[in-house]
Amino acid sequence: MPVIPAAELPEHIGEETGRSDWFTIDQDRIDTFAEATMDHQWIHVDPDAAAQGPFGRTIAHGFLTQSLVGYLNLGSMLLPDGAVMFINYGSDKVRFLNPVKVDSRVRTVSVLKDVKEKSPGQILITNSITVEIEGEDKPALVADLLTLAIMGQPS
Repeated sequence: MPVIPAAELPEHIGEETGRSDWFTIDQDRIDTFAEATMDHQWIHVDPDAAAQGPFGRTIAHGFLTQSLVGYLNLGSMLLPDGAVMFINYGSDKVRFLNPVKVDSRVRTVSVLKDVKEKSPGQILITNSITVEIEGEDKPALVADLLTLAIMGQPS
C-alpha cells in the first residue's frame, strides 16, 4: 500500500491511486459465501439451473463482490504515514452494474475522492472504487469506500 505524509494526501484528490491484481471468483467462493449469508438463490449455487437462466451460468452475489473490495483495494489506496490502524468506515453510493459470472476475474481501480480530518488524530479517506471484470466494458460495481485512519500519538 502506498504511504505518504498525511499532509500530502489532499494534493492527490482526483488522482487514480492504483489498481489491484486480478482476482478469480470461483464457484467454491460463491458457495462458501452462500453458506455464510444463507443466500442460496439458484442463480448463485445451482450451475445446472443457472445454465438455463439469464446469465448462462452462476453469478457471484453482489454483496460477495462488495465484500472483496477491502481486500482488493488495500494495495491501491494512498494511506497516511504514521497511522496505527485503518478501519472500514462504510460505503456510499454502491451500485451493482454488471453481474460477475463464475470464474471471472475482477480487480479494483481506486481514485482518491476526499480527505477530511474527522477529529484530532482521525482522518476520513474517501476513495471512488470501480470493480472491473476482465474482458467486460461495464464494471461490476462502483462505490465510494470510506476508510478511517487512526493516527499514532506524537512523540
